[in-house]
Amino acid sequence: MRKISIFGATGSIGQNTIDLIRRDPASYDVVALSGGQNIAQLAADARELKADVAVTADEARLDDLRAALAGSGVEAAAGAAAIREAAARPADWVMSAIVGAAGLAPGLEALEQGATLALANKESLVTAGQLIMGTAAKYNARILPVDSEHSAIFQGLIGEDMAAVERIIITASGGAFRDWTLEDMARATPEQASSHPNWNMGQRITVDSASMFNKALEVIETKEFFGCGHEQIEVLVHPESLVHALVGFNDGALMAHVGPPDMRHAIGFALHWPERKTLPVERLDLAKVGALHFREPDLQRYPALRLAHEVLELGGHAGAIFNAAKERALDGFLDHRIGFLQMAEVVEEVLTQLSPSHCRKNAEMTLDTVMETDHLARKTAGQVMQKLA
Repeated sequence: MRKISIFGATGSIGQNTIDLIRRDPASYDVVALSGGQNIAQLAADARELKADVAVTADEARLDDLRAALAGSGVEAAAGAAAIREAAARPADWVMSAIVGAAGLAPGLEALEQGATLALANKESLVTAGQLIMGTAAKYNARILPVDSEHSAIFQGLIGEDMAAVERIIITASGGAFRDWTLEDMARATPEQASSHPNWNMGQRITVDSASMFNKALEVIETKEFFGCGHEQIEVLVHPESLVHALVGFNDGALMAHVGPPDMRHAIGFALHWPERKTLPVERLDLAKVGALHFREPDLQRYPALRLAHEVLELGGHAGAIFNAAKERALDGFLDHRIGFLQMAEVVEEVLTQLSPSHCRKNAEMTLDTVMETDHLARKTAGQVMQKLA
């Protein structure tokens, strides 16, 4: 039995991971599950999977979690320190699906134990790619991508020489507003931005999809994970969401990964790697699909993509600034304090203010320096939003 832990168990990635484990429970020994406010779901999953420990990120909900787990034999814990402690428990495979910069510390803890880290928390690589990849190398740990795009790239590169790669193309659905005018996008509400045409995801990532900030994070993640130049990374709008990524080689060939918009494929690939096992996902009927469509993204509509390349040119802690400012700007939009298009304005202004002092390419990167930069960027984003309001 493989020992596994799932951080972010109550979110969409965590629930899809549990769905796969539930289909073959005899193969897994669940060490730890973590979640946020959904105590009922966290406790139910911990009971069913017989986890050693269940942790809620909200310290105020510890008594609720203890009550929900009473008599189960599952240990209850709460808070960021408890999540890090749970991540330090020996496990063979760890799903990192906590949303945002909060996923960085437990991911590092898992790597320091030599675990295989299934990385759905793209913010880890965006904010601290050098630190994450360096820690994996130091402790002989492995990182497997779980974002559908990066799983597709990873699969397309199996058996290939990275030196032969000319370009990497990641696709974007375009989100809720892919056919809206700029004027309509400026007036968009959080409710309108929270409905994705193809994927079933949480609210924050769905809004990020509509603004292309999610894709901007993935551009940065691609560079950090695969070590390519940012000029080699392209984005195409692909409304069908069936081609997840393409790898272009120096002989002109394009290797495309095609599959249904179901996160269980990327999760299952990471869970079973290096084997391929049967997964409960739709089998595509390409004759029925008929046609696939692609178009270049309009950078005026999606300035986040331009900012992502600027972040990669800056280096240093630019990724931490970008991510923290994006998270605060998203908070502001969801709270109706700024408009949809103003999120990019906030992020660009924070980068402008902080990059001279925090984006030195050879600066030391530690968990402390990343979190200090994160804190400063969030504070600065709040000040920028006050002026915009």
